[in-house]
Parts: sequence; structure tokens; C-alpha cells
Amino acid sequence: MTFRKITEEPSLYSDLEKKPVRELLECMNEEDRKVASAVREAIPRIEELVERIIARMRGGGRMFYLGAGTSGRLGVLDASEVPPTFGMPPTRVIGLIAGGDRALRSPVEHAEDDAEKGWQELLEHNVNDRDTVIGIAASGATPYVTGALRAARAHGILTACITANPGSPMAAEADIPIEIVVGPEFVTGSSRMKSGTAQKMALNMISTSVMIKLGRVEGNRMVNMQLSNRKLIDRGTRMIVDRLGLDSEHAKSLLMLHGSVKKAIEAYGRE
Repeated sequence: MTFRKITEEPSLYSDLEKKPVRELLECMNEEDRKVASAVREAIPRIEELVERIIARMRGGGRMFYLGAGTSGRLGVLDASEVPPTFGMPPTRVIGLIAGGDRALRSPVEHAEDDAEKGWQELLEHNVNDRDTVIGIAASGATPYVTGALRAARAHGILTACITANPGSPMAAEADIPIEIVVGPEFVTGSSRMKSGTAQKMALNMISTSVMIKLGRVEGNRMVNMQLSNRKLIDRGTRMIVDRLGLDSEHAKSLLMLHGSVKKAIEAYGRE
């Protein structure tokens, strides 16, 4: 497949600065409507990746996200939300961004152009053949990501990627390429828009379905969530009330004693 940078093609809209605010918002919303359909087209590949990740994580493997700029930030965001949402150790899903933590807030010049750095950072985490490495780049051509996938694959590590361009260099280095082609951006080349939204949706689907299948959700409840604020404590208390029929005070005391909804319910069952 010929590599075509659709993410760099001209917007379907022109003279944006002359449009009234309402029209700008409606046009952006119309473009965003295309994203879910594009993600749906990629579900077979996402399913394949999820199934393989589940098996590897059950055997002690980890999941790594690598990206630069918006893509890197989205990977770090998804990884950082796994522990509080599902109660998993932060060492099981790890997000790496070109330029390090400083790049989460400010661009780090030329960080994404280093084709060796991504692999070096994976080695610092002792990456191995039980792990899965997922590269994220709207363009599909970011050296930091592509170089890391190439090296990981050469070492027998499962590789995947999420990109918005078909037939990219990054996809060529991935065992499972996920190509979510959303078309030109509303602001030409601004892949933080539709491409970024598509990446966020795919990452949500991957991490959430993996965690569900690893037993971190029961029914439709986050029974392993971390109790890091009052809202989550209240939510956990209501879960226990609904499940066990206890009064709120008793349910809350059980929750705080055992640290999670799941542990509290299990402990009550042994009483």
C-alpha cells in the first residue's frame, strides 16, 4: 500500500477565520461524527490485539504505549488512568513519550526525531517477549515510535500501532497495525483533532476491554478502583449497599477497612 499522508491534506473547509463561531462549531462537530465510524472499521484489528494482550498479561506481560506530542500524551493519559480505575499496579501499563515527562506540558525540540531513543527507554524498563509495545502516531512516520517498534519486533516482542494514515512506515513495523483513517483535519494538519479523538477512543477500548477480561470489573462496576477521593468512596459505598443490602455506614466502614469494593464484599462473605 502506498503511504499517503492524509493527515497533512488540506481541510475540507476554507476561510475559517471568516466563519461565525456557530458555524465553526457545527463544522467541527460534523467532522467529529466521522470518527466513530472510522474506529468501528478498525474493530477487527483492535479485537485481535486485545485478545493477544490478554493472554500475554495473564502470563505476567505488560503493555507499553509509545508516542510523541499529542499521541504520546494520550498514551500516557490512558496508562495513568488504569491504576485508579482498575486497581492495577502502575507497572503493568506504561506510557512513554518522546522527550520524557517535560513533553507532557511543553514541546521538546526534535525529541520525536530520535529513532533510537524509544527502544533505549523500553530497555530501561527491561522490556521482554512477554510484553506488548503499541506505537501511537497519527502520521505513522514518527522516528521515535517507528524505531522502537522495529527493534521490539526484532526481539520477538508483540508490536502494534495506531495511526491515521494507511500504509505507513510505522504500520510496516507492527504485527498488528490499526489504521483509523478519519480524513483531513478541520484545521489542516492539526492531528490533535479527529486523529487524536480516534486514538483516544481506540486506547479506551483496548485498555478497558483488557482490564474487564483480566477480572478488574464485575458486572459493570469498577470494583477494584482506588479510593482516592470522596466521590470514589461514595461510589464504592453505594456498590456495597446495592450488593449486600447493608446500611451506608456499615458499607463504608467495610470499604475503608479493606480498601476496595471487591475485597470488602469478599471479606463480608467470609464473616
